[in-house]
Amino acid sequence: MEKLFTRWGRTLNKEMPLAEYPRPQMERDSYTCLNGIWEYAIYPKASEFSGYQGDIVVPFSPESLLSGVERDVTPSDFLYYRKKFTFKKTNDRVLLHFGAVDYKCEVALNGTVFGTHTGGYYPFQVDITKAVKDGENELTLKVWDPSETSSQASGKQTSKRGNIWYTPQSGIWQTVWIEEVPENYISSIKLTPDIDNDLLKVEIKSEGDIGEISVVAKDGEKELCSVAFSGSAGVLKLSDYKLWTPEEPCLYDLYIKAGKDEIKSYFGMRKFGIGKDSEGFTRLMLNNEPYFQNGLLDQGYWSDGMYTAPSDEALIYDIQTMKEMGFNMLRKHIKIEPLRWYYHCDRLGMLVWQDMINGGDVYNTSATTILPAFALATGLKKALGVKDTKENYKLFSREDEKGREEYYIDAERMIDTLYNSVSICMWVPFNEGWGQFDSVKAAEFFREKDPTRIIDHASGWHDQGAGDVNSFHIYFTPMFFPKYDKNDDRAICLTEFGGYSMSIDGHRFNTEKTFGYRIYNSKDALEKALEKLYLGRIQPLIHKKGLSALVYTEVSDVEDETNGLLTYDREIVKVDIELMKSINEKIKL
Repeated sequence: MEKLFTRWGRTLNKEMPLAEYPRPQMERDSYTCLNGIWEYAIYPKASEFSGYQGDIVVPFSPESLLSGVERDVTPSDFLYYRKKFTFKKTNDRVLLHFGAVDYKCEVALNGTVFGTHTGGYYPFQVDITKAVKDGENELTLKVWDPSETSSQASGKQTSKRGNIWYTPQSGIWQTVWIEEVPENYISSIKLTPDIDNDLLKVEIKSEGDIGEISVVAKDGEKELCSVAFSGSAGVLKLSDYKLWTPEEPCLYDLYIKAGKDEIKSYFGMRKFGIGKDSEGFTRLMLNNEPYFQNGLLDQGYWSDGMYTAPSDEALIYDIQTMKEMGFNMLRKHIKIEPLRWYYHCDRLGMLVWQDMINGGDVYNTSATTILPAFALATGLKKALGVKDTKENYKLFSREDEKGREEYYIDAERMIDTLYNSVSICMWVPFNEGWGQFDSVKAAEFFREKDPTRIIDHASGWHDQGAGDVNSFHIYFTPMFFPKYDKNDDRAICLTEFGGYSMSIDGHRFNTEKTFGYRIYNSKDALEKALEKLYLGRIQPLIHKKGLSALVYTEVSDVEDETNGLLTYDREIVKVDIELMKSINEKIKL
């Protein structure tokens, strides 16, 4: 396998990578970043820890190039970390934050163990007030990652990597940081815009009694409105504001004070839903108007950082380049990004479909590949509708009851973590039968937790008739869709297609094998094929079949996959940006 560095990875500041404030919608003045050079060790679980083995650049996983380690951590290993840092306490409480650690970790500071955290994709914090001291401190972690050998959420990581499955990564992969807060402080905020009534609902959770809460909304220096309330919720009444859209991504600042605690946030006024258009087709709606969503699959992998982008600029590059090509949506596929990625989508104007991370045991190819392939080849939509009720837990690799329970714990954590993101318009609970189970129940769970967004309950196949979207993945066959039923309340969406592949020597991860759905050997051939696909096959379906959204595969190459519009190292844009933009300008309602 080739070592491919991105331009940002080649100039990485190893002493303090990814130093930007990691939580833009809940920002305090207090911020100490602990990214940089740590010590690490990898030992078999059966062995005793016998000292650290070298340096690692956090927050890059040890399997990645940018970590400086390039070693695998197997399910039979423990991964150890140590960071010594100097600190001086200036407030009542000290909170230690981890953006994400894959998968289970034990945290200790100055010898005090603070327990364990499980879940490889979610932020968590530890109150270290009693253990931290002025001067030098020693932070240690002990991490275990079962990868695909257990039923927890593991995404597309597998020790048997290849084709659409990727090298597993472990340990710390998002920013580690410290903030100081008063004794009584705001622990979370929940922002719900209501454009129909010109309101923003603000819900506050706290540690301790924070007293009266003051909230001020501003447009730059201009105050839009304010409210003061006691309790857990207040409402801002807005007037003379702009709606958020991908074309005009208008955001407003929000300042929250409670006792001695102060937070800066932001919000956008928008509404997502489904509804009928003038032709009787069910459409995806934005701000009460039909809106065609034209996007790409975005897996968020990097050739040098794996799960972790080499810089904030790299995150921006992907979003901005796709926007310049005329796309208005990204489907974040089987991954949850650091909060700064969603912030950039919010401010740049890029809609987001957010996938749930798949889990379950080793997948049954009958459920994930053979039955769906037969259905697509024969046009038998019913073959894509295998009922995923209890008797089929085995077929869908979901026999482990604890794994099914953990799915809902993770789903709630994902919704809570990302709820305030302005750009997220859709939740995707399951993809292609990967660990799919009780899909109708899952859709109801997502609806209850967040009634403000659209749901694609079963992306691709094994449709259970739930959610807001009738979802299709079509790569190999003509674009087959059933006859449109104008009594159906769901929108027809092509949620994966394309996957046109072009490998470029010098920018390939795997120089021996490549994976793609159709192979092209030149830029000219790829561009002509894309133009024919979009304008010849896709465009007519918008009004003939009521097609309401597209997700092309994909933003960038990932390991063996060379389906990207960008190479894995982001060095080459495979198609002309202006040509792609001109094509996309014709893909609309």
